[in-house]
Amino acid sequence: MDTNNWQLSAPGVWRLTIREPKAITPLSWMEVTPKEEALQQMPQVKPPFDWNSIQLEEAGESLILSFPLDRTEKLYGTGLQLLRMNQRGRNRYLRVNSDPKQDTGETHAPVPFYVSDLGYGVWVDTSRIVTMYCGSTLKQEDTHSEAIRDRNTDRGWLATPVASRVEIRIPAEGAHVYVFGGPTLADVVSRYNLFGGGGVLPPKWGLGFWHRVPTMYNEQQVLEEAEQFRLHDVPCDVIGLEPGWHSHSYPVTYEWEKSRFPEPGPFVQKLAQSGFRVNLWEHPFVSPNSELYADLQPLSGSHTVWGGLAPDYSLTEAASLYKKQHEEQHVDIGVSGYKLDECDGSELTNNSWMFPGHAKFPSGLDGEQMRQMYGLMFQKMTADLFRSKNRRTYGLVRASNAAASTMPYVLYSDLYDHKQFIRALCNSSFSGLLWTPEVRRARNAEDWVRRMQTVCFSPLAMLNAWGDGTKPWSFPEVEDVVRHYIKLRMRLLPYLYTAFAKYREQGIPPFQAMPFVMSPSEIAAAEAKLVEAEQHMLNTTDAAYGKKKVREWDDQFMVGDALLIAPLVEGETERAVLLPAGIWYGLETGERYNGGCIIRVQAGLERIPVFVKSGAVIPMMPSLPHVPAAGTQVPLELVHFGTEPGEGLLYDDDGESFNYEDGTCSWRKLTVTRHPDGQYAGELTGDSEAWTSYQAVTWRFSQTRLA
Repeated sequence: MDTNNWQLSAPGVWRLTIREPKAITPLSWMEVTPKEEALQQMPQVKPPFDWNSIQLEEAGESLILSFPLDRTEKLYGTGLQLLRMNQRGRNRYLRVNSDPKQDTGETHAPVPFYVSDLGYGVWVDTSRIVTMYCGSTLKQEDTHSEAIRDRNTDRGWLATPVASRVEIRIPAEGAHVYVFGGPTLADVVSRYNLFGGGGVLPPKWGLGFWHRVPTMYNEQQVLEEAEQFRLHDVPCDVIGLEPGWHSHSYPVTYEWEKSRFPEPGPFVQKLAQSGFRVNLWEHPFVSPNSELYADLQPLSGSHTVWGGLAPDYSLTEAASLYKKQHEEQHVDIGVSGYKLDECDGSELTNNSWMFPGHAKFPSGLDGEQMRQMYGLMFQKMTADLFRSKNRRTYGLVRASNAAASTMPYVLYSDLYDHKQFIRALCNSSFSGLLWTPEVRRARNAEDWVRRMQTVCFSPLAMLNAWGDGTKPWSFPEVEDVVRHYIKLRMRLLPYLYTAFAKYREQGIPPFQAMPFVMSPSEIAAAEAKLVEAEQHMLNTTDAAYGKKKVREWDDQFMVGDALLIAPLVEGETERAVLLPAGIWYGLETGERYNGGCIIRVQAGLERIPVFVKSGAVIPMMPSLPHVPAAGTQVPLELVHFGTEPGEGLLYDDDGESFNYEDGTCSWRKLTVTRHPDGQYAGELTGDSEAWTSYQAVTWRFSQTRLA
């Protein structure tokens, strides 16, 4: 079958249309426009493949598309993967699933997009389930005799021999396939995000601290809990309501329970007066008790979930009914966003729920397509609703797919492994996704602090107390540590907001795994510097298969371009850290490190290892009880680290509306120079008369630690 008809779709992006795909896809549903100007400014690249090297063949009711693969290259992406970062040698069955407990590829956000450390990416745009064989299969003609070994006698035997191709199973109806050029891995991901419209810019308040109250709380209990944050001097911007605010929750009505919330409007306004936004939990399945039920019934699928309708929100009429009700009962009274739960489905043997793949929907979509797309549909419906009011939103979602980088939603999970949550934060950066390692319960004070430290350096810092009522002060012996990191996040808000603005305009993820900032050769060189006695930090032996697993560095990440975060989990007091080239300082210790190598650091419970790059200029603000409203000016502190000159960026707008799209925003360059007499000078240049949220600018030079 012909694979030579690749067309240039955008700078550095090529498309192949296989057969005649007709159903909606993530890209067509999102209705995004590539950021052409930003793509034009990226490095010019040639196609990463000889198109003749790509193969397409029929395989029963599917098609197999395959790409060449180098012996040493690593493959990343395929969506929100919790169990590994390098997908090389694995099969990825990319179905939406709320319980990704096995390393099959199923996940909350399966994205059929992989990116190579050699500097290219491949994406299949389809609403169907895709299976990617990421160098895990060998055809007979590609199997060489030297790779065939006797497991009984040869310790070099491998369960997955080195393969020379990636094979992708796509639906027989066809699909649009895209290839993204580099030249670096970071360039590939930026192109992918820019092709999908760029990254999201959350409202400033969304980057504050969040707290979700226990289920079945009433109005007075919520107000009292919010007040406790102010009394405990713990910053908080968002209060989330869990099941119980609805008049019926499984299935849902989307209507307020009057016995617990008799006056929703005044309740939301009381919280707003104290600096709190309100976020509402919900899920897709509509109760017979809902006022929407009768109108949505003919617009819904053939199967129910928990007795509730599964509306076909690919239909304009169904989406309009949903948005009208949410506008009148939620948004117009001041609600700021949603937690979109249960839009993924479960395959647990003892708790399986979701409409089946053979379910029928009025639009002609089947259950497989609807399940793959449901998370995107809910994100776009609610985001469009807030956009119609010129109000930005930020929320949580439990299912997503490709082309989601513009959506103001952060993924989360009912699973609760801390190390997996850190790995998911790294992995989300490859696929245009955001992830929060939300905190719920804790086994003890140590587990509590380590989880809170991690979440404060994530896209959405949240404590979810819906099940057990935990608070930031639940472990009094470590309350000061928890308060310190929530306040530190508030102080770093100008830096975080600028990182998200770069995501929007340049496609650069605000949170990045290490392959974004270190090439394969740089990582290999850093590992090679370890003395032999330290090799146990990198390698473990798989006794069953007699092979070594090389550390993936999936437990540390960058925030913006100047901060490196290396979390610890319960039971750990030290760890290895991979530092990029250059000079680095412990953000809170001031200790100086030479980069381009692996270091060993110790950290007591009072500290998470955070490193700042020498020469960086970090914009900071005071730690306030909540993010100030638009138009409120706060002091700005510009902190320069190290002895060398350096620079940074500061982005600003009103923090709440979409007026920045019309140019009501500012970019300022922060430059530090050193005079011959050794004195430092700082300069702000850029849009001096544009929007500003800051006043009383002060500089601190040549810092080695954060005061």
